[in-house]
Amino acid sequence: MDKKVIMLGMLVGSAVGSFVPLLWGGNLLSFSSIIFTVIGGIFGIWSAYKLANL
Repeated sequence: MDKKVIMLGMLVGSAVGSFVPLLWGGNLLSFSSIIFTVIGGIFGIWSAYKLANL
């Protein structure tokens, strides 16, 4: 169960992170979108790990 929660956190974090550049007029295929996708994925993994271990 923990692995599924962590993968879901990565998916949600990556999806949210990829949309961050749209706030300042960027597009989904820009370099900043890729960077924020990685950051969002890492944050999603971290937060899902913390939630799974409560």
